[in-house]
Amino acid sequence: MEMGFWSWVSFIAQEYGHLFLQGAAIAVFLAVAGTFLGTVIGCAGCLVSTLASFSYERSARKHVLSCLAWLTSFYVWLFRGTPMMVQAVVIYYGASALFQWDLNPLAAGLFVVSLNTGAYMVETMRGGISSVDSGQMDGADALGMSRFQAMRLVILPQAFRSVIPQIGNFLVSNVKETSVLSIITVNELFYSGREAAGNYFRYFETFFII
Repeated sequence: MEMGFWSWVSFIAQEYGHLFLQGAAIAVFLAVAGTFLGTVIGCAGCLVSTLASFSYERSARKHVLSCLAWLTSFYVWLFRGTPMMVQAVVIYYGASALFQWDLNPLAAGLFVVSLNTGAYMVETMRGGISSVDSGQMDGADALGMSRFQAMRLVILPQAFRSVIPQIGNFLVSNVKETSVLSIITVNELFYSGREAAGNYFRYFETFFII
């Protein structure tokens, strides 16, 4: 007797349910950890770019900060202007081809998600900083804080509070974006679904469950 649609759905869910749950757990891990690390990268990059804009820093420090700010701008331009799938392929296979590094796919996937999120977080944090009243920096100056102390202790905490909703958006987006990491054999939810569907050639039923 030929199985109908719902019969296949029930069968595949019972047969591969554990595989789908494992893939979902990996996808959530990559999204949460990648968003956290990307936020740290974004805060650091934005801090460097903002400090470099102060013309009254000491000349040697100003030169170093300007170089770091240029590298940050290039990093943001590169990772915001290329697809995550391309980034994953270049980093994972490029590490093997150029440096003979045998990267773990999960570690490489986390690295890609973190860098991609960080590039967007730099600009997000820049917007958050610009929303902080300029008098906050004047108050920090009056207390004798250095520029770095003022940014770290006064400006960034207030800016971070205003970008929390955007960080939530990045988290939701990253849960979905992890599917592109299947191209480097990260065993997340999409990869698990493709593996299960290929055994019975029931793609619609399998991805209906996914």
